[in-house]
Parts: sequence; C-alpha cells; structure tokens
Amino acid sequence: MVLEPKQTTVAYRCPHCGAGVMSAVGLFSLTGHMMKLKCSCGGSEMTVVYGKDGKVRFTVPCMLCPTPHNFSVSSSLFFSKDLFVLPCPYSDINICMMGESNHVKAELSRTELELLDFLEKSGLGSFDDLKGEQLLTDPQITEIVTYVVKELDAEGKIHCGCPEGVEGDYELEFGRDGVRVSCKNCGAQKQIAADSLIGAHEFLNADSLELE
Repeated sequence: MVLEPKQTTVAYRCPHCGAGVMSAVGLFSLTGHMMKLKCSCGGSEMTVVYGKDGKVRFTVPCMLCPTPHNFSVSSSLFFSKDLFVLPCPYSDINICMMGESNHVKAELSRTELELLDFLEKSGLGSFDDLKGEQLLTDPQITEIVTYVVKELDAEGKIHCGCPEGVEGDYELEFGRDGVRVSCKNCGAQKQIAADSLIGAHEFLNADSLELE
C-alpha cells in the first residue's frame, strides 16, 4: 500500500502587482526547509516554514499594510481543511488561503472583488493605483490607538449622540487617514490621526473621546 503524501495549496495576493500567487505545498518539501512563494513580478514573496513543534509558520505580504503579517497554524489544520484563510488583522480581508486548489482559487477570486471594493472606497480605481500607496497605518500605531479606545469605552469615557443612559455601540475603521471611531447607533464619529508613533503615544494620555 502506497501512502499518498500530505499536500495542500497555498496562495496570497501580491501587494505590488495585485496578482494571485499559488503553489502546491507538500509535507516532505516543507520539513526542515523554508519554502518561498514568489510573485512573477519580483515584487513580493511569502515564506512558509514547518517547525519541529508541528506548527506551520507564514510570513504573508499584505495588500493594505506597510509590513507583512506573521501567522502560525497546526500542521494537521494546514493539511486537512478544504479551505482555511488568514485575514489581515487590521482590515479583516483574507490575505492568505490554503486548502484544496479549487477552493483556494475561488477564494482568491472572491477576495479580489472585496479588495477592489475597498480600493474604490479609498479613492483608488485599481491595483495599479495601489503601488506606493499605504492604505492602512503602521500596525504598531493602530494597536496603541485601538488599546486606548477600548480602555475609554470600558470606562464609559466615550461620548456620542446617544440619549443619556443609552450605551453607544462603537466600532473602529482603519484607513490611510487614521482610525475612525463611530457609533453604530447614532452615527456620531471621530477621526483619530495615526500618522506617527509620537501622535499615537500622545493619544495614550487621552482621558475622554468626544464623537460628533
């Protein structure tokens, strides 16, 4: 009896040219080695490493963020799912997918439409317009801003247009202009600049947040 070697398909979208990059990955090819998926344009690459602890680690270029994201999944999950996706932690758009090849191709097509819609809302018409643009701010900055907003919310120090005694329902939206905090109930919002670490650290001292 010949055992079929474990294999799956992985893919990401190149932030330089917008093309989907796919490759079949086998357990034997990963063991003890770093595998690199490179876009044919030469503008990006994704690395996949199988560790001794049984974890598969990824470094994935992001269409929207200035730096790649790092992920880790179990090898059993990596080789067993028809489709498993890894989203950008700041936009929630899937930037890496793995599984059966047809499922991966379908998810690449779906996320392409989602990305194009995101670009249109950001004032860009196509992936070509994205070159050199930074749609989301530095993750370190957004982490600081997110932390402060959540702390202020927990302390009841975010004020919006909701009637007194009614708690607001706040959400954060990340963009190249910073972080927009808005209340889903009353529509009040506030744009927080997130263009520098200095500004983000200054925001740490905020004792309240007024949405208008």
